[in-house]
Amino acid sequence: MKKLPKYSGIDSLPSGRASDQITEGCIVLEGGAFRGVYTNGVLDALMEENINFRCTVGVSAGALNGVNYITGQIGRSARINLRYRHDSRYVGRKAILRNGGMIGFDFILGRMPFIPDLDRKRLHNPNRQLYAVVTNLKTGQPEYIEKSVGEDFFKFISASSSMPYISRPVMIGNQPYLDGGCSCKIPYEWPLKQNFEKIIVIRTRPRSYRKKVHEERRFRTENLVYRDYPAFAASLTASNENYNRQCIELLKLERQKRIFVIAPSQNIEIRRLEGNMEKLGALYYLGYDDTKREINRLKEYLALNS
Repeated sequence: MKKLPKYSGIDSLPSGRASDQITEGCIVLEGGAFRGVYTNGVLDALMEENINFRCTVGVSAGALNGVNYITGQIGRSARINLRYRHDSRYVGRKAILRNGGMIGFDFILGRMPFIPDLDRKRLHNPNRQLYAVVTNLKTGQPEYIEKSVGEDFFKFISASSSMPYISRPVMIGNQPYLDGGCSCKIPYEWPLKQNFEKIIVIRTRPRSYRKKVHEERRFRTENLVYRDYPAFAASLTASNENYNRQCIELLKLERQKRIFVIAPSQNIEIRRLEGNMEKLGALYYLGYDDTKREINRLKEYLALNS
């Protein structure tokens, strides 16, 4: 059997279990497919510092990261990504056959060799909230689904990370869903509306990054592919423009100290389905080290130093 490439430093990744200590506030996890390995490093560093937020909101890869964060399993997300990226049960042919998209959710949400089982008891502990952001194709709007819905929550996790164009819609009840990032790429507005006093946003792009916006909207691919879901096509069309607006607003909220942001401290050349394991390993440690450098400032924001 062909040996699959993995990150050379995988055996040295942090491990262990987070404490039961809960930090009041809401943490928001941006998506970005394998750019989410940056978030793996951020969350592991937070757990090592006993910073385990009461509420987590994740979109796309951020929703998957949120699962391992609230179970307190340090290093689990990173080990999945840095060991199994080239396993076709996770990304590729077998994932497509079994899941209808590039990502094998049945594999990564199930049992895997070399990876500790997901702590489902801790996942379902009512003391911590976890929301997955999905996009309803009929309305084109984001929906925020809490883990208290039970086993269906894993379907919503899958939907949140199911990329448009290359994934079949995930049917839950009689509603079709796809990637939450199609309608809301950085879901910080939800905790603001919920009146959380402390909000932490984990980005997977540097603060300066902006997406290209195309002015012509009539003959775009989304209008053809999703002609049966015009509201969803409209959300896709506007998604880059809305993302840029969110980036600008986040800078303003950060200056006002209303929101605390952790973002990559350097430009990163990582594709959505990046296959270079050493680059992914370096991205993990960028997130880990960025967080360790910011930890005192974060604790000051959270009033944990007083």
